[in-house]
Amino acid sequence: MNDPSDHPARRQVLRGAFAAAGTAALRSLAGPPASAAEQSGAGPFAEGTSAVASSAGGGAAVRRLGQYEVLALLDAHGPFPGTRQAVFPAASPADWERARDLDPAAFGPGDTWELDFRCFAVRRPGGRVTLVDTGVGPVGSPASAWAPVPGRLPRVLAAAGIGPADVEAVVLTHLHEDHFGWSVLPDGVPVFPNARYVVQRAEIAALAPTRTAMTYVVEPLRRAGLLHEADGRTVLAGAGGRGPGGAVTLLPTPGHTPGHQSVLVEGGGRRLLVTGDVLVHAVQLAAPEVGYAFEADPATARRTRERLLDDARRTGAVLATAHLNRPFVRPRVDGRTSPA
Repeated sequence: MNDPSDHPARRQVLRGAFAAAGTAALRSLAGPPASAAEQSGAGPFAEGTSAVASSAGGGAAVRRLGQYEVLALLDAHGPFPGTRQAVFPAASPADWERARDLDPAAFGPGDTWELDFRCFAVRRPGGRVTLVDTGVGPVGSPASAWAPVPGRLPRVLAAAGIGPADVEAVVLTHLHEDHFGWSVLPDGVPVFPNARYVVQRAEIAALAPTRTAMTYVVEPLRRAGLLHEADGRTVLAGAGGRGPGGAVTLLPTPGHTPGHQSVLVEGGGRRLLVTGDVLVHAVQLAAPEVGYAFEADPATARRTRERLLDDARRTGAVLATAHLNRPFVRPRVDGRTSPA
């Protein structure tokens, strides 16, 4: 969502919002087992979305696109510190009313914002997995200063039948702390030892050497030989949409950060786009011109968001969202959404 180190005043506000405790082994870091509802996000599964269960008894919202399964994995849920009007200052009362229709669970008491912190797994035949983002992480992660840690991702993955060694790629949409939390443990050990961690080169190039993202996640991954810098549009799997088997493709979607990327999954004649933080609240789905206060380049972020939504409407693509309280939405021309 954002890196509070970019905004010292905001870091002061965020600190103390959630209590921190000591770290422990990986299994205990994630807290109690996650329920099926917790894993998929607030509310019932959307129409056309099924639940996939494992022997561990958990479930996750899943979309099937040809040979691919896209699983929505909830790492955490909680209130955003501060008020929603403060971080979306251009939103009008009418914008908020449209947003409430789209995502009523985002509206807490008063002017508060309730949000999910969600990751996605793209599973291919043979159980090979690409994980998109890694959530808020354990207690002791950089997000501990403000986010509802510990996240549940390790337990949610296990409930879906995915072990750390099954993950062959981790795509980080961007290097904000609520998106890289489970990439490494606080001691710098990579959580997914068989994966290449894929980040856009422009994202890393924009980081100062002392930035938390650089010292906490980039440098440990580089030392481990697991960091892979992509340069623009990149096909991770398949034939880039040209073959019958579909594809998984990285798409540059800058603005929220300089090297922000989204992930396009194509298969079975369908398209799904994991959006990262191109839009962080339903108000930006209702009114794409509304900026978020912590976008690195608001003008570019707006153009990216408008282009992404226009393309999704034109192609019928489903959006897989990180922070809305519905994991999958399909934007419509009238500014509303239909069940995905």
